[in-house]
Amino acid sequence: MAKVQVKSTLLSTTSLVFGMLVGQAAVAQDDAFLGTIQLGESKREVQTDTAVPVTVVDQEEINDRQAGTIAQLVDSVPGVSLINGSRAQGSGINIRGYGANATFGTDQKVAIMVDGASVGSQELYRIGTQLFTDPELYKSVSVIRGTVGTFALGSGIVGGAVLLDTKDASDFTGGEVGFGARQTLQYSSNGDGLVSSTILAWQPTENVEFLGNYTLRKLGTQTDGDGAEIMPEAGSTEEPSGLFKGRFSFGESNEHAVTLSYSETTAEALNVPYDTFSGNPSFGYANREIYTEASALTYEYNPLDNALVDLEVLLTYSDQDIQSEYVSGAPFVIDLLNADHRYEETKLKVSNTSIFGSGAVEHNLQAGLELIKTERRTASSAPGGTEDVVALFVVDDINIGDNLTITPALRAETSHIVADQAFLDQQLATYPDWDTGPYDNEAVMGGLSARYAFDNGWGVFGSAAYTENLPIIDDLENPRGNTSDYPIYIYQSEKSETFELGASFDSMDVISDGDSLAFKATAYQTTLWDVTSYSGIERVETKGLEIEASYSMSNGFYVDANANIVEGEPFGASPETIWRGTPADGINLTVGKKFDEVLDLSFETIASAKLDETDSYVINNLRATYTPQNGILNGTEVRVGIENAFDVAYQSRLSSNPAPGRDIKLTLARTF
Repeated sequence: MAKVQVKSTLLSTTSLVFGMLVGQAAVAQDDAFLGTIQLGESKREVQTDTAVPVTVVDQEEINDRQAGTIAQLVDSVPGVSLINGSRAQGSGINIRGYGANATFGTDQKVAIMVDGASVGSQELYRIGTQLFTDPELYKSVSVIRGTVGTFALGSGIVGGAVLLDTKDASDFTGGEVGFGARQTLQYSSNGDGLVSSTILAWQPTENVEFLGNYTLRKLGTQTDGDGAEIMPEAGSTEEPSGLFKGRFSFGESNEHAVTLSYSETTAEALNVPYDTFSGNPSFGYANREIYTEASALTYEYNPLDNALVDLEVLLTYSDQDIQSEYVSGAPFVIDLLNADHRYEETKLKVSNTSIFGSGAVEHNLQAGLELIKTERRTASSAPGGTEDVVALFVVDDINIGDNLTITPALRAETSHIVADQAFLDQQLATYPDWDTGPYDNEAVMGGLSARYAFDNGWGVFGSAAYTENLPIIDDLENPRGNTSDYPIYIYQSEKSETFELGASFDSMDVISDGDSLAFKATAYQTTLWDVTSYSGIERVETKGLEIEASYSMSNGFYVDANANIVEGEPFGASPETIWRGTPADGINLTVGKKFDEVLDLSFETIASAKLDETDSYVINNLRATYTPQNGILNGTEVRVGIENAFDVAYQSRLSSNPAPGRDIKLTLARTF
């Protein structure tokens, strides 16, 4: 009865606030207190001009959300669910039922990239997603759901991809010669969180720019809606992060450009449970130090007088070093807790985009080559070795007339894995007939999408895609040879196919003069087979519907909404009836009002349905942003956010911990 009353109260409150904001939208534009109200826009633009299910979280929304982790930045995207999420250690990102789970931080089916460098991609036991980086370093996050649209990014991307773009100096200098700076301070009440982010930007000439960022984030023990501490034994975290980025453009028309970015984050936790997901002490306690680095060097050549050449050469390097020291626990976990993990990935990607055609047919053709080298240290809980990947890809946007776009895509990839000698010596001591490799695999994958845009703002689209997740270094650990009947996963790739069908609408002056309405609905069905990532599973079938919508009026009133409906079913020896990665159905609704460029007020409702043993819940977030445009406060931003405003006790379907209760956040920022 109590839960029913709470839900009724929350829904009534949501309706009340919605009504108040609708009423505010009718206020006269010459109201002396509110000031002149300009053309409104919602917080998030719906990407209606593409068949790819993609969502972009821009700088304005990043600031508005006051997120503590990258995961929290994207949790409002339909199809995206979190494993925990309030702190980097023990959190993970799930897209369409794939990605992180409660055992491993990744299943290799969701790609995460920082300026093109792959990060957080290793299947380390109970160490989370390894996505240790700070939201303050980034100006945009793009989330691609499913396989279509990812063939230029990598293979085996079944759930989707998260693409992070770091800030640029010109974002603060305005592209003009001189200096720029920004200081951000933030406090969050739940866990006494503190954030300080300092950005310095310098543009000595129009063609040269440099940016430096130092961010320090601290978070103590949080409490849930019932006031109980969440993983108190995990203690407080302190995570300093840094970013350096420089860009130099040259040539008669600046057709050449070189960009270098380097970011790093460190974290230290002493005498904490080894299991970062749930804090389960049965795995023992350890001291853990984590170092994460991502760097990218990009060369671009885009001559104005040659549409056949738009060249990009990208060299990236990512490094993560996780040092773990046994503190206490049963004897059988000593080796696990003393295991040090390090993996490095170097990637060279060369691609060119050409625009050509004749008559009513125009091609936007991207072709490229990728060379990837991954090195992983042998540990007691993870095999080590090297993996060399060579990939070729072609993606062609074919525009036929003004309405039809057809996009075929193809990717061919080979992989060569060599096991670490220390790992081989260990296995040969037990299995004399062990296959010592090297291990070679290859695959060809691709897809086709089509979109037709009607002249009245409507569009329809569909796609089919096939991809393979080639064996990885982790697959070395399955015993094989004449002494074992285990499957030889090092030679078995996981395969998937996805079909999508959808419609979109984007138009202005729909209900009233100056308003804007956009929405996009995508239905999908995915089948994964030859499964090697999950024990007891041979095939997984998932299907769902994702909806994104936005509406804004010229007086500043706006609504953003998205919904996610998904089903998942596993097949095999496992007794599961619901796929373990299936999130609960949910809906997000944000209602807000902007007053000029000075004040933005919004009320967000998040509702999640009951699934399996996870109860339904409704939570509400309130946000206010004040940005004076004149006087001594010009350039200052004040943000107040109240997350889980009614202190609801809940736990999301995929999380291993209760969610935080009410959290009041205050952010002060100044751009100079």
